[in-house]
Amino acid sequence: MNGPPQSPDDGYERLGGQARIPGPRGAADDLDPGHAPRSLPPLPSMPSTPVEPAPVELPPVAPPPPSHAVLKSLLGAWALAACSAEETQAVEDHLTECAPCAEEALRLRDAVGLLHPEENLDLKPLLRSRVLEDCLGKRPARIPVPVWASPYDTETARLDALLQDFGDSEWHTPVRLKWFEEERRRSQRTTVAGVIGHLLTVDGLIASALGLDDPLGPDAPKGGPTVRTEHFWGASVNPITRQVRDPWREQGHTLVRTVSFAGRGVGELAVDYGGFALPLGDAFLERAFECWVHAWDIAEAVDYPYEPPAGPHLHGMIDLAARLLPGALAQRRRAGLAAPARGLVAAGAPGRTLHLEIEGSGGGGWDIALDSPGAKPSPERTVAEIALDGIEFCQLAAGHISPEEAAVGQHGDREAIRDVLFAAASLSRL
Repeated sequence: MNGPPQSPDDGYERLGGQARIPGPRGAADDLDPGHAPRSLPPLPSMPSTPVEPAPVELPPVAPPPPSHAVLKSLLGAWALAACSAEETQAVEDHLTECAPCAEEALRLRDAVGLLHPEENLDLKPLLRSRVLEDCLGKRPARIPVPVWASPYDTETARLDALLQDFGDSEWHTPVRLKWFEEERRRSQRTTVAGVIGHLLTVDGLIASALGLDDPLGPDAPKGGPTVRTEHFWGASVNPITRQVRDPWREQGHTLVRTVSFAGRGVGELAVDYGGFALPLGDAFLERAFECWVHAWDIAEAVDYPYEPPAGPHLHGMIDLAARLLPGALAQRRRAGLAAPARGLVAAGAPGRTLHLEIEGSGGGGWDIALDSPGAKPSPERTVAEIALDGIEFCQLAAGHISPEEAAVGQHGDREAIRDVLFAAASLSRL
């Protein structure tokens, strides 16, 4: 059933030790034995594994650039910054070559600017502190800013951010400064530039205490904030302009830098305010408070929102005002504007007390000695209580509202409550 075994040279026949290609059946060279066979060259040996040709790498073919119509349709997305990086590059390359599309792109970009809501220029009150805290956590400052100087550093920076986009007309916007004197409210009309000049001159009291140049020069008048401010306003032949911003800001930087390098103990240096003096640390808090209050005045004049200080900074300002209340109450009593003390109290002895509770951000509780600045507040001898919102208490201490206008929760001795509220208002001044 099986035929003869096949030759390993499949498809060839062996004849006389040589291979030949078989012809068609019945061909002459097969039938005629006298015919000599054709000799063929030996077959080359074939590899056992086929060899694949090496791949040929072709250069990449760049995609064709988008057409003019496609690029024009992307202009709206480009103006909104909604294109991919490749699309943005293609559009911007096209705008350098196509004038009509470039003009359309400018119109769309301007329209997008009108659609964006106005952004608040004010930094979030805690943003500056958080950024600094995070940076200092990674690399502590070689010369850190004292804690008591931080509110001043922050509030001057916030006011400067409000001023940075003011045009010439905004600098001449009328601003009315308000304070409380004796038994009634006072006011003074000036401009935005005049307010910054006021801050410059009063900050100069700290500069003088630190041995720095007085912004009023060597002929600066002797006296407190009011005398210095009126001298500065009166010495200007022409209206004060935006040029006052640079010396005010530079002086603020110099003050913070100076106390930072001065090290510990400098906070106890006395700053002379004319009729009274404050330790340097309290003076920086007082200047931070006034900077915020007058920034509020400016923002109100130009119809711009302005946030209160950060809670910890606001707490420090309220704490300073609460600590000054016994002295302000005694001063009013000497002037015959407050009820006389109920009894003489030796320094350090417990005396009649009013509890002041401040609510909201920066709030807390303070016990106020009523009969003498040297008396020790005593919860057991509390005769009255006052509850007040923190921002409203600051408005009262700044002279922006009168004691009668303050929304106060009160309990106890009505006379003591009235005296403390009027003492808080008397902390204000020009």
